[in-house]
Amino acid sequence: MSRRSALKVKSEPVLPETSARPTLLLQWYDRHRRRLPWRAAPGEASDPYRVWLSEIMLQQTTVKAVGPYFEKFVARWPDVTALGRASLDDVLRMWAGLGYYSRARNLHACAVAVTREHGGTFPDTEEGLRALPGIGPYTAAAIAAIAFDRHTMPVDGNIERVVSRLFAVEDELPQAKPLIQQLAATLPANSRAGDSAQALMDLGASICTPKKPACSLCPFIEDCTARAQGTQETFPRKAPKKSGALRRGAAFVVTRGDEVLVRSRPEKGLLGGMTEVPGSDWVAGQEDATAKQQAPELKALSRWQRKVGVVTHVFTHFPLELVVYTAKAEARTRAPAGMRWVPIATLADEALPNVMRKVIAHALDLSSGASS
Repeated sequence: MSRRSALKVKSEPVLPETSARPTLLLQWYDRHRRRLPWRAAPGEASDPYRVWLSEIMLQQTTVKAVGPYFEKFVARWPDVTALGRASLDDVLRMWAGLGYYSRARNLHACAVAVTREHGGTFPDTEEGLRALPGIGPYTAAAIAAIAFDRHTMPVDGNIERVVSRLFAVEDELPQAKPLIQQLAATLPANSRAGDSAQALMDLGASICTPKKPACSLCPFIEDCTARAQGTQETFPRKAPKKSGALRRGAAFVVTRGDEVLVRSRPEKGLLGGMTEVPGSDWVAGQEDATAKQQAPELKALSRWQRKVGVVTHVFTHFPLELVVYTAKAEARTRAPAGMRWVPIATLADEALPNVMRKVIAHALDLSSGASS
């Protein structure tokens, strides 16, 4: 047997034919379930719209961050049909600050598809859900289980951690994902699939935490392989992260009285469709002089002033440093093609990503948005 085969056999636990885990999990959940704005009360049916909206928002974001955005969205658009009739610009404005803006574009596209192609009703199967824009395998499984009680198990980061510890999965992520999915599928009860999924999510969020898990409070305390070994905090195993190279650029904040010059980014690509101040390319190793040459050209513009310090921001695949320049334009100065003037007082209504909020705050001394 090869070393690879031996490792594979070792990493796949032998499961008992019957297990008390699903029952123990639901008993714990019935006592300790979290109260979340998108979650149905005990005994009530889940609203597929609220489940879908929350799952899209929660991708790569925390429950704490999502709560206020979820409340704003359902107050403005109480169902998927209302959201499907909204403009993409309005959705992006409401989403601004939540990050990963492709989710907002997919959210709108999905709402449009459900409204136009499905009469405002979400498909109730994983296959049907996956055919919708922006819904991948995890989200489809989560909606199918939670909203429609389909017997499936979505695996998010919390569930990944619980399962990897419960079975002591030695394989590193992301290679371990298929095995963790297989093991997680043994944990839902024959009924209450949605509650089983939410129970595992709650267990990972409140008990089986990344650091210092509260094992004494866990329903699996007598059955967790990692805890028996005293190695629970070492799971899940993860391959070392590869961080992208630092990119550098310049941002140009031009004011005309109480207005500021902005433009919209291309629909496709990073921060697609979002509002930004004019800026240079973001390139690894870019010199300040090269970045400054990409400043917008306006008539009767004052001399560019460089602000002290730089604005820093970290994207998923790379960190960014931006030098910020400011200048003033005379009254009635026309905006260059593809740009527009907006009142500084209404910037909160623009679809500004966080990095641009930092830039503008730094440029206009509104708050501390940079590091020197």
